[in-house]
Amino acid sequence: MKVDVEYLEYMWPMRHFLITCGDISDKANIIPLSFVMPVSRQPPLIAIAVGRTAYSLELILQTGEFVVNVPARDLEKAVYYCGYNSGRDIDKFTETGLTPEPARSIRPPIISECAAHMECKVVNEIETGDKYTFIGEVIEAYADEEIAEGKRDLEYAKGEFPRIIYGTRFMKGK
Repeated sequence: MKVDVEYLEYMWPMRHFLITCGDISDKANIIPLSFVMPVSRQPPLIAIAVGRTAYSLELILQTGEFVVNVPARDLEKAVYYCGYNSGRDIDKFTETGLTPEPARSIRPPIISECAAHMECKVVNEIETGDKYTFIGEVIEAYADEEIAEGKRDLEYAKGEFPRIIYGTRFMKGK
């Protein structure tokens, strides 16, 4: 027999990424997202879904750019901190100790401590329910040399963050 379940229940664990947006010379922000996926190889396109009330939504709409930064497990505390605090109120780089560095081709910074970076320019925006989905063309992609050469494995920060953020959807007895 089949029973009704929350549709997200069997999509965990999901990897989470640290998305940087805004402008390195002004107010840059970090938002952890799990709703991130490649949608085309040629041209290289990535989709990210950002909540309608997120400060990062405003920044991406202003610049039309974002960076997908790939954190390793050692950045898990920073991922959680960035998820529970708004860039409207604080500077997440200062509060987490993460280092903003200029991206190669766009205004938002990369996060130095992350293992890989994909610089994206928005090519499409779609209003999708409680999210706003951006399709970004990857114009630069680079990673730590040891990882790119297979000399070091990347243990991704993954696991409970999405479940906790969307936890009300998993309440039993609904």
